Amino acid sequence: MYKINEVSKLTGVSIRMLHHYDKIKLLEPSKRTDSNYRMYNDDDIARLYQILLFKELEFPLQEIKQILDNKDFDRAKALKLQRNLIFEKKKRLERILESIDDTIENLGGKTMSKNNFKAFDYEGVKKHQEKYKEETEKRYGKSDTYKESQEKTSKYSKNDWNDIIKEANLIYIELAKSDEKVQELIEKWRNHITTNFYNCTIEIFRGLALMYIGDERFTKNIDKYGEGLAKFMSDGMNIYCDNNVK
Repeated sequence: MYKINEVSKLTGVSIRMLHHYDKIKLLEPSKRTDSNYRMYNDDDIARLYQILLFKELEFPLQEIKQILDNKDFDRAKALKLQRNLIFEKKKRLERILESIDDTIENLGGKTMSKNNFKAFDYEGVKKHQEKYKEETEKRYGKSDTYKESQEKTSKYSKNDWNDIIKEANLIYIELAKSDEKVQELIEKWRNHITTNFYNCTIEIFRGLALMYIGDERFTKNIDKYGEGLAKFMSDGMNIYCDNNVK
């Protein structure tokens, strides 16, 4: 068993962050002493390792919790997928390093080579991100949510859809021009989803926040109502989720 300070030294994760992980039930110690000291076993350390990998891949904490708590979570499968994506990110960083070296050698030149900018290409990483997303959704996807949405929307008439779209558009427009009551509008958006599609839990809502900036189709559609609105909404949704974690 490991004391919390030993876990912190072993992993580099601060004691304060470990307290936070415990508070949100992302990483709860397997045992507490009579004096309420946290004690972690090897399984806890293995879970923390997975948490750090998912964080490296920019998964929100609540989404990480949902994945790790899923009874069908396959650690070996997850590690292989994570390795592929991190390897692609490694290759991209190596290309950027090479472009920096090339730029340093040619500081006296008047123009930059196109190769310097090719280093920033994100297609390889993006391809693996999409594959990872597909695999994750396939294994841990919210099937009940999908069924609920299908059941509700299959009963909507043309007028129903017009009303739903009109309400969504109004919320987008209000958010695009509002500097006040942002959190009220964010809650209104969550309620809109719950009322018309499926029960939008905090975990799902946080996942949508990630999708709005991670999927260019969503970003493009939302940004039609105002440049940068998708990012603004995503940030607001994450703040909302943080304030409403139970």
